[in-house]
Amino acid sequence: MEYVKLGNTGMDVSRICLGCMSFGDPGSWIHQWVLKEEESREIIKRALDLGINFFDTANVYSLGKSEEILGRALKDYGNREEIVIATKVHGKMSEGPNGGGLSRKEIFNEIDKSLKRLGTDYVDLYIIHRWDYNTPIEETMEALHDVVKAGKARYIGASAMYAWQFQKALYTAEKHGWTRFVSMQDHLNLLYREEEREMLPLCREEKIGVTPYSPLASGRLCRDWSETTKRYETDQIARSKYDATAEADKLVVERLAKVAKDRGIPRTHAAIAWLLQKEPVAAPIIGATKLSHIETAAEAVKVKLTTEEIMFLEEPYIPHGIVGHN
Repeated sequence: MEYVKLGNTGMDVSRICLGCMSFGDPGSWIHQWVLKEEESREIIKRALDLGINFFDTANVYSLGKSEEILGRALKDYGNREEIVIATKVHGKMSEGPNGGGLSRKEIFNEIDKSLKRLGTDYVDLYIIHRWDYNTPIEETMEALHDVVKAGKARYIGASAMYAWQFQKALYTAEKHGWTRFVSMQDHLNLLYREEEREMLPLCREEKIGVTPYSPLASGRLCRDWSETTKRYETDQIARSKYDATAEADKLVVERLAKVAKDRGIPRTHAAIAWLLQKEPVAAPIIGATKLSHIETAAEAVKVKLTTEEIMFLEEPYIPHGIVGHN
């Protein structure tokens, strides 16, 4: 496994991050394809064995079950001093008027609940899951700063927003001397490249580490276009992201298949290798429901694409509508 500094920090993270949305309780959340604890623990342990030290979850994943499963597994199998745990806040966790968002009240409430579920005194990276249009950014940034100063988080990050919003948050923190974001978790893969327009240049300029989610487009980059899976059939969120551009996306998938065949490697290797050469991508977040998923992703770190291969993969892309920011 290779390691890299996360943005402008001294913290080393593996170049593959294990995303934990796949772990939880199929009956407690919108995704019916998630794994229960026994199967989840096997994947977490295998990730550790492969040298992966970076794990990403969220309070809203299976309404806390993901955090609980991850926390118990890492306690049994891992070394907390070497492990980097990221979790998120924003999603609706209860039906009350203060059950979600990024108010000071909600951030302080949810960080303590996340720590309890994870079984740790601190998280290494605390991420705002979305932009909160109903809370002043000054309130959010000061609350996050206070979470860091209280020792409950080492760093803070952001996810899925417009570049102007991210810049506003960075400016607000700098203006007041508060803790700055060190990472951006955005939607980026060969089928969705809209982040290349503004977000990636901003992150390069501000020395922000990028940790793309959905690096394999919910599995669409791993298989023939005609193949289906349980997730493909039941994941309505993923279908809303990609179905509208299916004809154009099919051309990209076909080119990816050709590059992989010519190289004699799995498509996953080529798709992840494309992401890893993008500046300033630190670690794609890989969601796994089988041991082979994380094993194949870890092997992809060794693959380096040529300039010609990158151009061949990128040429058919057409602009996509913005998804995931609201």
